[in-house]
Amino acid sequence: MTEQQQSPSDIPTLEELQESINELATYRERLYQDVLGLGKKLRLSQKKIDATIADHPELKRLDEVMAQLVAQRDSQKLSSQIKA
Repeated sequence: MTEQQQSPSDIPTLEELQESINELATYRERLYQDVLGLGKKLRLSQKKIDATIADHPELKRLDEVMAQLVAQRDSQKLSSQIKA
């Protein structure tokens, strides 16, 4: 399969990227606190809670997506500074 080229209107703006990063960070923090709170409610050891958080698939995926968005934002920021 060939990859389709993106038109300039398909590329998110820096503001849109930052907004997405902020929303994902807020969601990630809420999910983290929920997992932490549930672990404490179940009286799990801190070590077990930490392991659960480290292995949580949704938290891992959020970290991956946020890292990609940050890299894309930084790349766009750099290219816009070079053009200026």
